[in-house]
Amino acid sequence: MSAELRASRQDATLILTISNPGARNALHPDMYAAAIETLTTAERDDSVRAVVLTGADGFFCSGGNLKRLQENRSKDRSVQADSIDNLHGWIQAIRDCPKPVIAAVDGMGAGAGFSLALACDLIVAGASAKFTMAYVKVGLTPDGGGSWFLSQALPRQLAFEIIAEGKAVGADRLHQLGVVNRLVADGTALDAALAWADELAQLSPNSVERIKSLTLEAAGNSLAQHFESEKRHFVESLHHRDAHEGITAFFEKRKPNYK
Repeated sequence: MSAELRASRQDATLILTISNPGARNALHPDMYAAAIETLTTAERDDSVRAVVLTGADGFFCSGGNLKRLQENRSKDRSVQADSIDNLHGWIQAIRDCPKPVIAAVDGMGAGAGFSLALACDLIVAGASAKFTMAYVKVGLTPDGGGSWFLSQALPRQLAFEIIAEGKAVGADRLHQLGVVNRLVADGTALDAALAWADELAQLSPNSVERIKSLTLEAAGNSLAQHFESEKRHFVESLHHRDAHEGITAFFEKRKPNYK
């Protein structure tokens, strides 16, 4: 079987599954375009309320294929540069997608697989799952935004330790550090992520999308800039149909039904 990114639906959740049998779900360039196209389509589909990214056969993703990288050493440098640009397009599509994206990690997220998980809005991981940026072990440096995400999420010293040593870090430690949101029993990360996605699907889609936007904007905004952004989102939300339903449901003492 070839490497592929499989897309399926469960109710209001789009499930993207990284699959590369026999290679611990190593990434392949064909996956990048498929991911971008699928996420772009989901962005326009109001029936999709959340996205879950997972790996097939109980293993999240081992990152780049070293055999392919070795082959690329004999090719023009533009070959590898173009491949990384396409990977970064996938990472950016996760960030740009207005729907919440949840990583469901069992086994391991390594290299760009770790970066993909970090790009997601939420991470659910099996208790014994591990994450690693082992680029340094083979004389390489991170891609997929991994060094940026870790430096945003952790003190610089901790980010440097994880990347420069290249050692596997347990999901439990990353949970303590606030990088992993929820620890669950091994083998249940996907089920737990789908249950969480279903909970999010019951909330105001407009509010959830705007909250994602606000949290992504925050790192690059001054407080004054963020005040303006919050004001704009609040006013627009107040005059959105979701606010009418939410406020009406509150006064009628019932659960809101967002369309």
